[in-house]
Amino acid sequence: MTANFWKSKCWTACAIGLLCFAAGLLVAARFSHLQQASANSDRVFELRIYHAVPGKLPALASRFRDTTSKILARHNLNVVGYWVTDGASASDNAFIWVVAYTSPEEGKKNWDAMRADPEFQRVISAEQAEKLVEKVDVTYMRPTDFSPLK
Repeated sequence: MTANFWKSKCWTACAIGLLCFAAGLLVAARFSHLQQASANSDRVFELRIYHAVPGKLPALASRFRDTTSKILARHNLNVVGYWVTDGASASDNAFIWVVAYTSPEEGKKNWDAMRADPEFQRVISAEQAEKLVEKVDVTYMRPTDFSPLK
């Protein structure tokens, strides 16, 4: 009788252990899907880095503060922020800004409208005459599912 009692207890313990193991696998599988980094947002961000001619970064920042930012806003080019680099390296001439759109198509439409704006064309003509920017880098981005900014 004692051997059968321990045999049934052993099988019960094994069954409970297997059940717990299977439940743990199901929970782990569910959480592993939640941790995938994917771009679920409808918004698109555009990172723009303007490499200013040495010594011209203050003039470039001033242009954005005084005129360009107002033209961007008028054409629904929603600027998330403007930054300048901090330090004493060659990259100190970078003027960085980010624009947000609800879709790539909206961004293209708004940029096209801005480029056709006579006031913006005057700003570009002045920029070409004074030569504030050496190079522009543009990167389009979508936020990950865990990004605080979407």
